[in-house]
Amino acid sequence: MKRRAAFPAWRAALLPLAGLFLWLAAVPANAVPIERIVSPLGIEAWLVRELALPLVTMQYAFRGGASQDPAGKPGVSTFASGLLDEGAGNLDSKAFHERLESRAIEMRFSSGRDVLQGSLRTLSENRDEAANLLRLALTAPRFDATAVERVRGQLFSDLRRESTNPRALASLRWWAAAFPNHPYGRPVNGTLESVAQIGVEDLRAYIKRVLARDNLKIAIVGDIDAVTAGAMIDRIFGALPAKAELAPVSYAEPQALGRRIDVKLDVPQANIVFGGVGIARKDPDFMAAYVVDHIVGGGTFSSRLYNEVREKRGLAYSVGGSLVWLHNAAVNLGSTATRSNKVGETLQVIDEEIRRMAESGPTAEELKKAKAYLKGSFALNLDTSRSIASALLQIQLDDLGIDYIDKRNALIDAVTLDDAKRVAKRLLDGKMLVSVVGRTQGGLTTQN
Repeated sequence: MKRRAAFPAWRAALLPLAGLFLWLAAVPANAVPIERIVSPLGIEAWLVRELALPLVTMQYAFRGGASQDPAGKPGVSTFASGLLDEGAGNLDSKAFHERLESRAIEMRFSSGRDVLQGSLRTLSENRDEAANLLRLALTAPRFDATAVERVRGQLFSDLRRESTNPRALASLRWWAAAFPNHPYGRPVNGTLESVAQIGVEDLRAYIKRVLARDNLKIAIVGDIDAVTAGAMIDRIFGALPAKAELAPVSYAEPQALGRRIDVKLDVPQANIVFGGVGIARKDPDFMAAYVVDHIVGGGTFSSRLYNEVREKRGLAYSVGGSLVWLHNAAVNLGSTATRSNKVGETLQVIDEEIRRMAESGPTAEELKKAKAYLKGSFALNLDTSRSIASALLQIQLDDLGIDYIDKRNALIDAVTLDDAKRVAKRLLDGKMLVSVVGRTQGGLTTQN
């Protein structure tokens, strides 16, 4: 919703840092050891020490996110995350941001379906001040009336833009239809009606229930040793409650498969979201599904959907998909945009190509190229301290183990052509739910 940054003094220094981390990502993983540290208060974190520049980057997440919003008030998590840096303790919003900016401290908060997450980046010399400010934000947010109404106004503006954004509308309608009466079906940012009803008591109750030590994951990268990192962790998170009070969220599979939702909107192009059942991250078939998904729709310029929809027929500028894994659901989701009079043809081509992959699987050459790309691109994406910390945090959230980076290439190499063909059928041999927003015909229809 908003981002605050204050790093002008050393922005130019990020270029050599990026180059350094790119080099580090390319060398054997054991040359950049990931340390599992436990603070004196028993809070676990993963640490990568890097002394090239005097910077410390922290990424952290509390499991819960928008899935913990009250059923009748979606948007509480997003609202709360937008207010955590709007004053805390004895500092109002103006004073809080002046402290951040005077020490070039970057602090961010956001919320998704499964987690409320944040990041902190600071010069090493300012890490004590950064830790103190983040501790205040997490443990003593003020929720002053002026700040609450300002952020509410920002949310209203975002929601009004979403109401006329075909891509956002297509996604919202897809999730609502796929997960009815489930937290994943609710809009993460809420609605105009729900945001208007959210009060300070809702925000405080959410923070009290969700921000706790037992549902916390932390990754740190930078100029800091394990002992100092442990002390910093306790300073920031040590005063939080020991246990979260999370409402249970049931496992769910996408519903309404085989249906098409048409939403009329007077825009030049129709936006399409399509998807079905995915494969869970801890499923033994996940890596094979990951490779197959790249071949079908994940490769920006090389996927089958890109070649069939854009290159051969010129139906869309871009088309693609990806596996989406949540804590309590797994989805195979794709999207594209095309001229309104080409929606039917575009969907037919997508459906035919997915069916062809389900029936025959990839070729040996496709599998070889996909493996090479997926191995190389992962290392190339680890090019900054923030991207490395983000990767470490996600690995923890997915419970893949601290040695996952060491094992990842071997897991990809282990996918055989027979595996890929078998999993292609499992992943793609089913109906899709389709959401179309544009100059469409009719309302809710059934897809054959």
